[in-house]
Amino acid sequence: MDYVKEINRLRKEKKMIILAHYYQEGEIQDLADEVGDSLALAQLAAKTKAEIIVLCGVRFMAETAAILCPDKKVLIPDASAGCSLADSCPVDQFSLFVKNHPDHKVISYVNTSAAVKAYTDVVVTSSNARQIVENFPKDQKLIFGPDSNLGGYINAITHRNMLLWNGCCDVHKSFSSKKLIELKKLYPEAEILTHPECEKSIVDLSDVVGSTATLIKYTKKSKGKQFIVCTESGVIHQMEKYSPDKLFIPAPAKGISNGKVLCKDMRLTTIEKLYHCLKDEQTIVTVPKDIRDKAIKPIDLMLKISAELGL
Repeated sequence: MDYVKEINRLRKEKKMIILAHYYQEGEIQDLADEVGDSLALAQLAAKTKAEIIVLCGVRFMAETAAILCPDKKVLIPDASAGCSLADSCPVDQFSLFVKNHPDHKVISYVNTSAAVKAYTDVVVTSSNARQIVENFPKDQKLIFGPDSNLGGYINAITHRNMLLWNGCCDVHKSFSSKKLIELKKLYPEAEILTHPECEKSIVDLSDVVGSTATLIKYTKKSKGKQFIVCTESGVIHQMEKYSPDKLFIPAPAKGISNGKVLCKDMRLTTIEKLYHCLKDEQTIVTVPKDIRDKAIKPIDLMLKISAELGL
């Protein structure tokens, strides 16, 4: 079967839009109508006129789309695609944590379940976390969850003292600072680009720290020709498309001699699963109304602040 041809036929016939995260396989990114980071995907879902949204990513991304678009059908190619970071923040434990700090406002990273977002004052992504944190008065006590690496990085650059939930991403915690130093010796001219979910030891070695979208934009504009990339290697696909004359080197992981660092959940999406998703419309993602009614408020606030700041 010509999956590409059939996918293109189905999305046109059914008035679907395919949204894909930068961590998807290159062939999925190339098939998507739009590719972006978590902020961009939320913004695109909020404004699309398509009747059906197909989210090529992980479950929390599809949940966010379902929260923003209750009148649309939201599909995900593989319903089992989860997120280690979201899993590190169970709603029963997080809600108790929030309850025990009633004088704190709650900032939740978008990499959380819809249920956790329901206990949140504002949602952030790695693209807008700094700006949204700085939007609060300096004396406002804040909880930041679930990524302690991102929260620690934001604390450092904003001079805040947010109370951090102790969660992390399995992919971003896997990079090795020792191996990164060794790799840098092999490519002394290469700039090190890092996602802020990485551990501080990696961030401290980096030339540029930012979201996937930020890192891609930087490589397009930079006069540099070599880059070591410390994030999920799917992002290199877009970097190479925009800058085919530049060299992008995946950062090394702990316990792995070579190769790319990949998110197993992101890689559950295949072109065959995408075809069946469009054809059968069975992998529907929904959010209960009582949770949606609470979770929509912090997401809307994030989008509002981001629009005001031009993000």
